[in-house]
Amino acid sequence: MANARKPLIVDIKGNSLDDGPGIRTVVFFKGCPLACVWCHNPECKNPEQEISFNKRECVGCKTCKQVCPLDAFDSQLYGYINRSKCTLCMKCVDACPSGALSRAGKAYEVRQVTEIIHKDLPFFKISNGGVTLSGGEPTLFMNYCSELLQQLKSLGIHTLIETSGLFHYGHFMDLIYPHIDIIYYDIKLLNAEDHKRYCGVPNELILSNFVALQRQFLKGGKPVLPRIPLVPDITATDGNLRSIANFLRAESVKQVAILPYNPLWIEKSETIGERNLYVTKDEMRQWMPTEQVQMCQSFFSDFELV
Repeated sequence: MANARKPLIVDIKGNSLDDGPGIRTVVFFKGCPLACVWCHNPECKNPEQEISFNKRECVGCKTCKQVCPLDAFDSQLYGYINRSKCTLCMKCVDACPSGALSRAGKAYEVRQVTEIIHKDLPFFKISNGGVTLSGGEPTLFMNYCSELLQQLKSLGIHTLIETSGLFHYGHFMDLIYPHIDIIYYDIKLLNAEDHKRYCGVPNELILSNFVALQRQFLKGGKPVLPRIPLVPDITATDGNLRSIANFLRAESVKQVAILPYNPLWIEKSETIGERNLYVTKDEMRQWMPTEQVQMCQSFFSDFELV
């Protein structure tokens, strides 16, 4: 477990309407135990600091090449940076006049995060919103998250965690569960072999943790909302969706969130120099048609779609 380690945070984003009830501030933690081939936040996968390069912001001044002591910049390279040479000295980031180069990941004391969030309190109160811990995977840093959540609850803030479900259940119940109001729980693939192929890890622990939390909810515990991301030819298949729906019915789940496919992750991957073979497929570069989303939703016609 990485509980004792201070995490890096990629972003603290206010005014979010997509990560829970009301207007929310979302804290994006850096680091994830999964390796989903379609990760919507690829900059949050690696727990270590990285340099992000946004080619749209680059003005071509070559300042980065001039200050780099290891000649790690090459316009012919995918992502522009030779990351095998780069030592993350950050001289290029500090010198970049346009902001095209930036730090992906920054360490914050819990107190600093709380102070940033505090300014959004009026938005939370007027909209019944709050704070969402996301990532990456916030449960990699349970001690830190526990302290942060306790500070937020002391301010009367509604709290929510988005998780892949790959965590130590006992630690989660001790450190996180008492201080959250809702759990958003991703269920991507039900077949174990498919899950390992496309997400990099088995899913037995993910499914068993979900069952335990759902049964806790049925006894009066915290709400657990399963979320199914739609990914062409991977999760958005008849077999997978039917299997997930049956699994959820067996656990007396009444609500589910279906997340339409979003191709914007592809450009984000390039900013950190990550190549992905799956982006060669045309359907992975396009928004999912409405009729296809509706067809996927039809497998959950007896659930309340959130």
